[in-house]
Amino acid sequence: MSKISLAPDKMFDNIYEITPALLKADGITTVIFDVDNTIAPYSVAHPTKEMSEYLFSLRDNGINVAFASNNDGQRVEKFNRTLGFFTISKAKKPSRRAVRKIMRKFGASKEQTLVIGDQLFTDCLCAHRAGVRAYIVEPIDRKDEGWFVKVKRIFEKPHIRHFKRRKA
Repeated sequence: MSKISLAPDKMFDNIYEITPALLKADGITTVIFDVDNTIAPYSVAHPTKEMSEYLFSLRDNGINVAFASNNDGQRVEKFNRTLGFFTISKAKKPSRRAVRKIMRKFGASKEQTLVIGDQLFTDCLCAHRAGVRAYIVEPIDRKDEGWFVKVKRIFEKPHIRHFKRRKA
């Protein structure tokens, strides 16, 4: 049995650094985004113009976009209402079920699929358990995070430091 890594495949300051050209160069055709603190802060119910333009630019460049969130359906549906992307709420990440379902929907292989999120113990672990790559972005706004996420952040720190040292 192979060891599941908590180390992200790549790290970025924000989603906007992950361009369609970069995704295409990495062979990615399907991107699965976490919503909260990856694309938008918890306090933002609807995508801003910048968020929408970015997500539509991926779609317009032939990249499938989907959301897999551990948040409830109401939050995810409200955020996605004007976007119209495929979504899975209550994804139970790090379960790999949502990733597999999205891959089947788009006919994407493991090599073509990417999860983008802000947490190692949910997004990165989910991706690697499903056999796909994980790109981690800095959380947008930590002040609205619940206590459980704050605790996970403490345990993420050494893994992130190790990853950054290894890449330096």
